[in-house]
Amino acid sequence: MQEKEAIALNISQETEISDETRAYFALCEEKLGLVPNVLKAYAFNEEKLRTFTNMYNDLMLGESGLSKLQREMIAVAVSSINKCFYCLTAHGAAVRGLSSDPGLGEKLVMNFRAADLDAKEHQMLIFCEKLTEDPQRIEEADRQSLRDMGWNDREIWDIANIAAFFNMTNRVASAVDMRPNEEYHPQHR
Repeated sequence: MQEKEAIALNISQETEISDETRAYFALCEEKLGLVPNVLKAYAFNEEKLRTFTNMYNDLMLGESGLSKLQREMIAVAVSSINKCFYCLTAHGAAVRGLSSDPGLGEKLVMNFRAADLDAKEHQMLIFCEKLTEDPQRIEEADRQSLRDMGWNDREIWDIANIAAFFNMTNRVASAVDMRPNEEYHPQHR
């Protein structure tokens, strides 16, 4: 790892962190086997870290009509369009693990259209693609296409928020050259 990357990702070692953050990092280590580098990068400012983790946890783990796998599929499809190395690696591993299908994770990373998805999930990712590439062109027909596949308005809200969140995080990760934890690469293959 280059020195500049080490600085960005090891900032928590240079910054005093609270007992609350230490406990959160310990929980990550216990549940995930690692502290994701994105959390370490945000540790320079605990208020920003809490804002990031609260939003992430609400979108990706909170109550929703979308399954955890569907949420991770959105993360990967959006990150693929944005070519975000960090998120493709981390969330690609999550898709592989949640689906028990390494091929699905790889197909979503490369091109979601190559994946064997049901029509409902395929339409969800088409919507996310348009929201990522051409958001000003989203119109009622796009939302209606999701409804026609069985998504309700609350689920469409969740789809849009997850896609928007990953568009933001992809840009931050790319801007600061955030690198994924090495542990993600071999997971669930």
